[in-house]
Amino acid sequence: MKKIIAVLLSVLLVLSVSMLFVSADDATNSIDVHVTIVDEKSEFAVAYETVTVTDIDNDEALTVNDALYAAHEQFYDGGAAAGYATETTKWGLSLMKLWGVANGGSYGYLVNNAFAWSLTDPVKADDYVVAFIYTDTKDFSDVYTYFEPQYIEEESTSIAVELTMMKTGFDAEGKPYTEPVSGAEITLDGQKNKVVTDAEGKASFYYGYGDPNGYERLVSAEVKDMRIVPPICLLKAAGSDSTPDQADGTEAPTVVADVEGIDDTTITDNDAPATGDESTKDSSTNDSATKDSAASGSTPQTGDVSNLILWIVIAAVCLAGIIGAAVFYKKRYGKK
Repeated sequence: MKKIIAVLLSVLLVLSVSMLFVSADDATNSIDVHVTIVDEKSEFAVAYETVTVTDIDNDEALTVNDALYAAHEQFYDGGAAAGYATETTKWGLSLMKLWGVANGGSYGYLVNNAFAWSLTDPVKADDYVVAFIYTDTKDFSDVYTYFEPQYIEEESTSIAVELTMMKTGFDAEGKPYTEPVSGAEITLDGQKNKVVTDAEGKASFYYGYGDPNGYERLVSAEVKDMRIVPPICLLKAAGSDSTPDQADGTEAPTVVADVEGIDDTTITDNDAPATGDESTKDSSTNDSATKDSAASGSTPQTGDVSNLILWIVIAAVCLAGIIGAAVFYKKRYGKK
């Protein structure tokens, strides 16, 4: 009898501890990261989209490889099986196909705008992962550029935009560098808007749009005499509450007043295309919560806390059962 009780107590203890470890693992085995993929035409195949990353290769780490695989699964026609491939070479895990293009390994990938050492570099919640296909597969002269910030959201139908365009790469000695890009012409949904970066890489303008339902617009840039991986900044205006019978905002673009410190250039939908980048617009329904956290600098929650609480309660009940059984055993069999 004593042996049976001892075994039961041991089993209950092991189960309670195991439940806690399983619960903690479930809460951290996936994260949300932002991903951009630039194709062989220097166009955005995936534009600042949020994807859920899991350990697809079972290496017990969440990595660049996992993030790119997840992005292809979610956005590439045919999934990762059709558009993404890796191979273990003498250099380690190597990228062999990106967005359906197999060019012998002429790709670049970065985490938070810094070149990654390998596909196995770790990523964490709310990181920004970029992968691009070199258009110059001989001399690899494509220059990676990016905006600061890369995401702007306001509860308004007009946005005051202040951007700094940077480029990064490696110098003649192989050391990484970053520096501002001057003379770059800003584009909005692929259309030039006569806004150019200054000597410090800065550009300022207003974007006004009268749609009370809000909008998303994709800001990028072009540089003469430079082969660049285009930068990206996603503008999102939540607008105000609306009802189905409100007028279409395209009929009345917002008139924006001057604000000190901002260039008085005003861009409206009279300057931009009416439809915009549809692939970017589609992200508004499932990315907003994570992008909110990107704008505020906070880290989004990625686990289900309710599951963790449930397992803690179960473990507590098991522990109480163990203590109760021990007390009962002591009272019942403590004296000979």
